[in-house]
Amino acid sequence: MQLKVLSLAAIGAVAFVAPALAHHSFAMFDAEKTVTLNGTVKEFEWSNPHSWIRIDVLDQTGKELQWAIEMNAPAQLTQRGWNPTTIKPGDKITLTMHPLKDGARGGQFMTATLADGKSLSNGPNNLAGRNN
Repeated sequence: MQLKVLSLAAIGAVAFVAPALAHHSFAMFDAEKTVTLNGTVKEFEWSNPHSWIRIDVLDQTGKELQWAIEMNAPAQLTQRGWNPTTIKPGDKITLTMHPLKDGARGGQFMTATLADGKSLSNGPNNLAGRNN
């Protein structure tokens, strides 16, 4: 009986700890650099553990390139003024991010300026509904 209880406790502990261990590091982003992109929202994915903004950006030759920007979790974004409908496909947006170190078209979200001029960030100093 004691072995069954111990086994169930071990299984429960692994199930509880596994999601925390699965969370990735942010070492893939170059925190020493920032990149600003002007583009059109292709998709806004409001999901756990991280939300995503995918935007289409024109390069210097006029070719459309898609970028994927990783954000915080919805609970954290809500505290910073975001909601699932803050941006929609087709919206114009300016994003600032830390780029991926490998040069791929992606990065870690820092700030966004929406078409109406409203600014939202990933940082703790942004208040819901406040224009920065």
